[in-house]
Amino acid sequence: MSPPLDAMPAYSPEPLPVAPERILTPNSFHDLRGDPVEELRYPITAALVFAGVPGAGKSTALRLFFGTTAEAETPPHGPGGLLVLDSHHARNRWRRKLGWLPYPLWRPVVHVAHYAGIKAALRDATGPVVIHDCATFGWARAMIRRWTVGYERELHVVMLDVPATDAMAGQRDRGRRVNGVSFRLHVRRWQHLIDSVAAMDPGAVRAASVVVVDRSAVNDIRRVTFGG
Repeated sequence: MSPPLDAMPAYSPEPLPVAPERILTPNSFHDLRGDPVEELRYPITAALVFAGVPGAGKSTALRLFFGTTAEAETPPHGPGGLLVLDSHHARNRWRRKLGWLPYPLWRPVVHVAHYAGIKAALRDATGPVVIHDCATFGWARAMIRRWTVGYERELHVVMLDVPATDAMAGQRDRGRRVNGVSFRLHVRRWQHLIDSVAAMDPGAVRAASVVVVDRSAVNDIRRVTFGG
């Protein structure tokens, strides 16, 4: 089983120095499973997607690196105009209006609100934009990429690859179980995506860089910075 993501946030407005050999400025495909680094460094105009199946640990990673919380209703801002968009923010906002209904009935509203927020952030934010997305839907990957191109941003992706059993445990821990059939489809599409990326398929994820990590590699990364 993959180790849990560390509980303490790694985000700090004044990070400690890191040895140059432990800093990665992603510019292509990088598989850090078994070869971790301490810092990922991206351009100030980057659109950085944290991807993974439900329960993989995307929201936890955003909290570790950027100090976000799952309880927030609006995207938090950070140094240099950083904006972090987690789908939980849209869900929390709409829960006040639609929470009396079973979540599957208003899930589409959350998805529309989340993607509308992504588009607005890529258009209006003055600094980097960090995005929570499963990346298991080709139409969503294509839509985000089209927006980044249109708003002259550089798209980068971090793929959090964990076994399906660990992702299911992650869902249980957060108290939000994805329908079994839907989850299996996520896992199947994810595995195909990972295989395509590893095989250097240029059409799999059309981005300036793709970094693949497992939970051990995420725990070794102390910070994600922008401006490199």
